[in-house]
Amino acid sequence: MIKIDNIIDPKKCYEEIREIRWKDGVFCPRCGSYEIKKSGFNFQNKLKQHYKCKECQKKFDDLTGTPFSKHRLSAPKMLIFLYFLGLNLSNSQIAQELNLAKSTAQDIATSLRKSILNNKPKVKIKNEAEIDEVYVVAGHKGNSEAVKAKDRDPRVRRLKGARGRGTAENDKVPIVGVIQRNGSVVIEMFPNVQQKTIKPFITENIEKNTLIFTDEYNIYNRLEEWGYEHKTVCHSKGEYARDEDGDGFHEVHSNTIEGVWSLLRSWLRPHRGISQEHLPSYLAFFEFTHNVRKRGKKLLDSLLHVVLNG
Repeated sequence: MIKIDNIIDPKKCYEEIREIRWKDGVFCPRCGSYEIKKSGFNFQNKLKQHYKCKECQKKFDDLTGTPFSKHRLSAPKMLIFLYFLGLNLSNSQIAQELNLAKSTAQDIATSLRKSILNNKPKVKIKNEAEIDEVYVVAGHKGNSEAVKAKDRDPRVRRLKGARGRGTAENDKVPIVGVIQRNGSVVIEMFPNVQQKTIKPFITENIEKNTLIFTDEYNIYNRLEEWGYEHKTVCHSKGEYARDEDGDGFHEVHSNTIEGVWSLLRSWLRPHRGISQEHLPSYLAFFEFTHNVRKRGKKLLDSLLHVVLNG
C-alpha cells in the first residue's frame, strides 16, 4: 500500500511509480519490447528516468503513455490529485487544494477519469444478479454544438427533466445497472430504456443461465428468451421482497441494486452540472471504486495500477 509520505517526497514518489508501472520489467509503451536500455534522466527533472527501446529506437520515460505525461504538474501533485479524486472531491475543490486554475483541474480530472473508463477491469456477472435503472438529469454543459443541435437558447444547458422515465434527448439520462449478489456491479449510460437498447449490455455482461431479479418494468420481459432465469417483484402493488421457498428469507427482490443507486446519487452530488459527454467517465470511476471495495490510500494504490498500466 502506498504511504502518503512517499507521495509527498518526489524521489520516493518516482520510486513508487516505477515499482507499479515496471513491476514485470521496463517495456516500450510504443512497441511493447522489453529490450530496453537506460538513457539518462530528464534535464528538467533529474528524478524522471529516460529509456531507449532497442527495437524501435524510440525514447520514453517513466510517465510516457500515461495521463500523467499530458500535464505539467509534478508527479507528487498528480498522485495527490488522483488521491483526491478517490476521496470524491469535486474538480473545484481539488483546484483550491492544489492551487490550480479551475480549467487545469478540469482537464486533469477528465483525463484521469477517462483512463479509468478505458482501462477498468472487465466484469462478468453470474449466479444471481439484479438489474434496475435510474435516471440522472444531465445536459450538455460546455458543448455548444450539442446545444445548438437541439435548437435551444445557448444558456439552456439542460432541461429540468420531466417526471417519470426519461431519455438522453430530454436530458433525463437513463443509467442501467446490474449487480451480482455479493459481487461486482456494472453500470452504463443509455440514450433510452428499450429492449433493443439494453439487450447487448445484458448479454455482454451477464453469463447465460444467471438468475436475474428485477421489478415489473416490461423491458425485462424477454430475459428468459435471451437465456436467463427471471423473477420479479411488483413495486406498483407495494411488493418489494418475496419469500418463495418458505425459509423466512425474502430472496426475490431488487433492493441490492437500488442501494447502489442511493450510493451513486451521493457520489454524484458534489459534482454539480455533469454533462452527458462526461457522465460515462464519472460512472466508470464510481463503478471501479465500488468494485475494488477500498478507500483512501488502498484505493489510490488500485487507481494507480489502472492509470499507469492501462
